[in-house]
Order: sequence, then C-alpha cells, then structure tokens
Amino acid sequence: MDNCKNCNAPANGNYCSNCGQPLRLKRVDAHYIVHEIEHVLHFEKGIFYTIKQLLVAPGQSVKQFIAENRNRLVKPILFIILTSLAYTIVNHFFHIEKGYVEIESSELNTTANHINQWVQDHYGYANLIMGLFIAVWIKLFFRKFDYNFFEVLILLCFIMGMGMLIFTVFSIIQGITHFNLMPVAGATGIIYCTWAIGQFFGRKTMDYFKALAAYILGMASFSIAIIGIGNGIDLFLKH
Repeated sequence: MDNCKNCNAPANGNYCSNCGQPLRLKRVDAHYIVHEIEHVLHFEKGIFYTIKQLLVAPGQSVKQFIAENRNRLVKPILFIILTSLAYTIVNHFFHIEKGYVEIESSELNTTANHINQWVQDHYGYANLIMGLFIAVWIKLFFRKFDYNFFEVLILLCFIMGMGMLIFTVFSIIQGITHFNLMPVAGATGIIYCTWAIGQFFGRKTMDYFKALAAYILGMASFSIAIIGIGNGIDLFLKH
C-alpha cells in the first residue's frame, strides 16, 4: 500500500480515495503540454463557441451562464484576460500608437501618466478594474433588476472581452493597411457593449440608452479616478 503524496493517506489503486489525487503522475511530454494549453484556453468546451454566442446573443448567453449552465462558456475572468492579452500582443506587434484607453495629464511625467502607462501594459487587469466602475453605474441605472454586483461583473467580463476582440481585429487590419481605424474600433466597441448590456436587461429602447450611459460614465469615472489618484500622489509628494 502506498501513501498519497498529496495528503499522505494510505491508498490503493490509481487514485487516492481521500483526496482524488492520482498516485502516479504521467510524465510531462508533448501530449501533456497540448492538453494543458487546451485546458487553459478551454478548447474542450468551446472558446470559439463562446465568441459565437457572445456575437449572436450576448444577453441571453450570459443569462444562461449565470442562472442555468456554467459549463458551455469560457470562464469570464479567464476570457477577458485572454482577449486583453491578444489585443496587447497585436497592439505591440503592429506598434499601434493610440491604445484602448488613453488618459493624459497636463504634465508629461505626472503619476497619472505613469498609471496610464500601466493601463496600456496590463489591459487584462485594467479592464477588470474599469469593470468595477461600469458595474456601479449599471447597478444604478438598472436597480429594479435582481442581479447582484458580482453577476453584473460577470456580464462585463464577457462583453468587455468581446470589446477587446473587436479592437484586436481592427488593430490587425490597421497594421496591414496603415489606415487609422482606432476611432472606428472605439465606436464599434461601444455600440457592441451598449447592445449587449441592453439585451441582457430587457431589449427596450430605454434599456439601450441606459446601457450606453452606464458604459460611458463608467469609463469616464475610471479615467477621472486615475487622474485624481495620480494628481493626489503628486501633491502629497510635493509636500
């Protein structure tokens, strides 16, 4: 009888009856690496299916994820980090000058601009933080709906992840054609996010107007917070 190397409990067979850990791990080889990549990217359950559903019926798809089935779509936080990473790689590869979020302060070397540079280099984390601001406005405008703050964040992870994919596609086209398509990408991204949020909450005309207002105010609040924090730190350091 062997002891489990994970929990040290006595175990027979292939798996530990106490914790479920395999008693003998397979060697790390090419098959193992491919399986791990597939697991991380969620190819087994459909990253492309997720993108398709979020393009065709984002509101209904996220509702089903929250209330019915959480196995059909890629996990939301992983989705926004991966899509943000894809945009960051394409953005740097093609040397796109204007980023997804561009915040400038009046002085060149202010702390606000250093924070802005961090945003440019870490879109995945920045999108999660910006999502907190947008979620506050969504909760305010759609307070009659029985979705808690974290469920709204799940919605935003999916639709902002799709927004990053939209920027990625336009960045690739801009890199190939050398036409400035970032304004078009920005408008397309806002239209998509407005449509997706409005569809999630009811599809009435007013729902889309409130979705647009919540998204724009959330982005503006995020930008103001960065400038305010940066200027506050600069003021503190001067004293």
